[in-house]
Amino acid sequence: MQLYEKYSNFLFFGIITTSIYVLIYNILHYSPILGYDAEAHHLYVDYISRYLPRSFRLPTDLDTREFFNPPLAYIFPAISQILCRNIIDSTNYLQDCRPIYGTATQIFQSFIYLMTIWINLITFRNFTKSRSLINTSYVLLISMLAVNYRTISMIRGEPYILFFLSIFLYLISKTQDKNYEINLKNKVFLGITIGFIALSRQWGFLLFLPIIFLLFSKVVNNKSLYFKNWALSAIVGFFISGWFYINLYLKYGTFTAFNMSPKSFAFSNQPFSFYIPSLENISFLFSKPIRPHLDNQFISILYSDLWGDYWGYFSFTSRYLDVGRNQLEIGDFFGNVNKISIITFSLIIFFCFMTNKTYKNSYFVKYLNLAIIASLIGYFIFSILYPVPSGDQIKSTYIIQVFHLLVFLSSIYFEKLKETNIRVYALLLSILIGIYIYNFQTYLSHFPINFLG
Repeated sequence: MQLYEKYSNFLFFGIITTSIYVLIYNILHYSPILGYDAEAHHLYVDYISRYLPRSFRLPTDLDTREFFNPPLAYIFPAISQILCRNIIDSTNYLQDCRPIYGTATQIFQSFIYLMTIWINLITFRNFTKSRSLINTSYVLLISMLAVNYRTISMIRGEPYILFFLSIFLYLISKTQDKNYEINLKNKVFLGITIGFIALSRQWGFLLFLPIIFLLFSKVVNNKSLYFKNWALSAIVGFFISGWFYINLYLKYGTFTAFNMSPKSFAFSNQPFSFYIPSLENISFLFSKPIRPHLDNQFISILYSDLWGDYWGYFSFTSRYLDVGRNQLEIGDFFGNVNKISIITFSLIIFFCFMTNKTYKNSYFVKYLNLAIIASLIGYFIFSILYPVPSGDQIKSTYIIQVFHLLVFLSSIYFEKLKETNIRVYALLLSILIGIYIYNFQTYLSHFPINFLG
């Protein structure tokens, strides 16, 4: 038993160390200007930084096509831009400071990603009543998601959603422990967290829907107290974030403005292949899962973008195929990654099922399930309302919260397996470590050091 325990602990610290190495490596080798809609995100940062620190102004649709995004993710790079302008000599400060604030943002987002993992480990310990923060199952599974490293390396709001979601999960678990008897200080803290999630990305609102649904479920005994606590927290959250969405409504006529006009909801908005791919498309999923081979296929693109780099914005890009390592052959490698990752994904789904079976009366577990369902359905509806022939609106980064929630939910039972059958637990860890090592190149940018830096 002690030998297996030492083996698990060794893997835990090894994976943490390796993850830090990956984060540092990508900071040195990847420029955020290569990311999704990067130029538009940089314009958002540049616009804010023009007016700070004397005033704070939000860009309009005339300034950047990413105008609809909440501002939280742009504050740190904007402050870095201001500091840069006061340090360097330049004839074009906005342009010359971009690489500097880009790297500073990558460092900061890497830090909050590690903080996200640490907070989730605390939540695991509290939920499972463990005496140790070590949870090898969770750290291994979360580190296997290639989408994490791509998202952290870009200037985006999703890393902030993950960070505040980790705090949100911690607070939810604490309210369950106390049967919703939480003091005013914690209610306000919960409200602040709600506000910051809403100011990170509009997808964050999908995380609040389960709270409303659970009010009418059997797992909530004291519904009156439950409603009062969440109502107060929601009011605090509205005061923190509501101004942004009111501003969107006043300017564009909707609280959820976007840079495209939506269609009326109809399944016919998307072709049949969006829902069910053809056999030829499925063959590309496991042979060369890079664009345009899976054009506008919802599940296939999400799966390929989760484990690899379907759109080619990170480990490779069609703009620089002659620059990075293995750029021309990387599609074949991603095909193998998709094949072997079926094992990982199947284990995640299986352990999610076992967690639900083991903790079927847990409010916290029910929240995790509903948050996954609400986020997936919300994103699916969005993809139907805003159809793009290439499927450009389908990116695993956009809905990264779903994959983190799935891993969190599955890790509850996976780690419990250490108590019930440690040999099977150790065997599964060994298999996943082998997959982690094989997939390792998907976590890294394949460009030279300081490329476009």
